[in-house]
Amino acid sequence: MKKPLMALSSAALIALALSACGARETSGEVSSPSAAAGSTPPASIAPSTAPTATPSPSVAATPSPSPSPAQTADYRLNKNYDVVPIREDGNKKVILLTFDDGPKAEETLMPLLDTLDQHKAKAIFFVNGYRIKEHPELLKVIHERGQVIGNHSYDHIHLSEESNSSIDYQIDTVQKQVEELIGSAPVFMRPPNGLSNEYLLAKLKKEGILRMNWSNGSLDWTMKTSTPDKHAKIIKNVMDQLHSGSNILMHETAWTAEALDDLLTKLEAKGYSFLDPNRIEIPQPTN
Repeated sequence: MKKPLMALSSAALIALALSACGARETSGEVSSPSAAAGSTPPASIAPSTAPTATPSPSVAATPSPSPSPAQTADYRLNKNYDVVPIREDGNKKVILLTFDDGPKAEETLMPLLDTLDQHKAKAIFFVNGYRIKEHPELLKVIHERGQVIGNHSYDHIHLSEESNSSIDYQIDTVQKQVEELIGSAPVFMRPPNGLSNEYLLAKLKKEGILRMNWSNGSLDWTMKTSTPDKHAKIIKNVMDQLHSGSNILMHETAWTAEALDDLLTKLEAKGYSFLDPNRIEIPQPTN
C-alpha cells in the first residue's frame, strides 16, 4: 500500500518541488531555468514578446472593495511553515491557502477568485514579475477582490544559485511592480522551489518581509492536462497531509480551479477555517 503523504516532511515536499518545478512555469508544465546560476541580471528583461493583455469586460467590471480596518496580527509562522496562534487560547484549527506562479490568465484566475469568494476565504497569491508585466490588469483584480499579493521573484529561478545583485533584482523588481499597481508592496515572499541562501534570508529580514515556504503540498504542479483524475488527486494529496495550521501550496491551474470548491468544502466539513493572511505577524524591518 502506498504510504500516505502526511508522512512527508517539509524537506521532502521541497525535494518533490525541485524535481517538478523549474524556472518559468506555463500552463501547469515547467520549462528550464531562464538564467544561469550566479548571473547578473541585465538592466531590463523582456520575458515575453506577447503584447500586454487588454482586460475583458468581466475583469474590468470587477468592483474595488471597501477599505477594511487594520487587523491585529494574532498568528505567526512556525519553523515548519504552519500558521499557529500567538495566544495559547487561539484557534489552532485554521488553514492558510496559497497559490503560486500567477497571474496567468483570466480563465484560470477568475474561477479561483470566485470559489474563494463563495467560501469567504482569503489567500496569498505569490506572483512572478514577468507575469505581472504580461497581465498587470489581473494583478489588480486579485487585489480588488480582497486577496493578498506575495512576491515569488521575477523569473521563477533558483535564487539560492544566484548572485547577490541578481537576487536584489528578482525581489526588488516585483516589490516595485506590485506597489506601483496596487499602492503597497508585498510583505510575504515565497522563494521558487523553497530555495534560499544566506543573502536572501538577510535581505528579507532587513526589509521586513516574511519568507514563507509551505507545509502541505497539493502536488498540482506535477500534473499535466493529460494526467487522469487530477481533481481527486489534488484533494487526496491535501487531505492526506492535513493538520492544524496547514500552509497549503497550490497553483493557478485549470485543474486546481476545478478541485478548489470540493476541497474547501471538505476542509470546512472537518471544522477548519481559512486564515486571513493579514492576521499573520510580519517581522519589523531591521534597516
